[in-house]
Amino acid sequence: MIKYITESTEYLQKKGFDNPEVGIILGTGLGQLISEIEVIAEASYNHIPNFPTATVEFHKGKLVYGLLAGKKVVVMQGRFHVYEGYSLQDVTFPVRIMEKLGVKTLLVSNAAGAINLDFKKAELMLIDDHINLQGSSPLAFKGVENLGERFTDMSAPYDKKINSNIKAIATANNIKLHEGVYASVVGPQLETRAEYRMLKIIGADAVGMSTVPEVIVANHLNIKVAAVSVLTDECDPDNLEPVDIADIIANAGKAEPNMITLFKELIKTL
Repeated sequence: MIKYITESTEYLQKKGFDNPEVGIILGTGLGQLISEIEVIAEASYNHIPNFPTATVEFHKGKLVYGLLAGKKVVVMQGRFHVYEGYSLQDVTFPVRIMEKLGVKTLLVSNAAGAINLDFKKAELMLIDDHINLQGSSPLAFKGVENLGERFTDMSAPYDKKINSNIKAIATANNIKLHEGVYASVVGPQLETRAEYRMLKIIGADAVGMSTVPEVIVANHLNIKVAAVSVLTDECDPDNLEPVDIADIIANAGKAEPNMITLFKELIKTL
């Protein structure tokens, strides 16, 4: 793992990825932030040594380095998922590369279903806490202690000060921002009515198929984290309609400008 991390990091440094301060992971249907960045360098995933390759059709699959709100950022345009057949170590490998490049803060976005029925499509939810239902941990491998504390503390995985700043930015910009608990499942199938009921009982406000592995590894590496879910569908088990992926992508697109505002304004404060 250390050899792979070193090879990937050195490749990107030679490409011009020079000490980014902030890492950003863009979720399903959430790629427009790239247009706000003054791009300095980029690298396709399939050209970076040891990198997985994105297989989801609406994920672009490249790492972009540049300036956003006056800060050096590195952005994952397209992320990896366990449901694509990757291990949790594969899914989180880019976070380890970001840390080696110099990233101190990680901002994560995702598309999620609203379990809390007070939350509506095309609204945003700031993640305050999470439930890992992916069946394992990205830290469950031999030698993890060589990369950070094996028994990583998760009492506050999302930075409270950053979350407070995001809420203030939302208020100042008249952006409706919920706050809640995100449950991460394997997928790729959507949930059954019984599963939605279970998720509500155990305390989830939204459900998706990503984010938690990356957040665990960021905490393992002492990177500050904030994450925002774009709510793309409403998961009412008593009135459940068949999933429409086109509708999910459309709702992500509606909410995306607000998410971009939150991230841009936040980066100015870091």
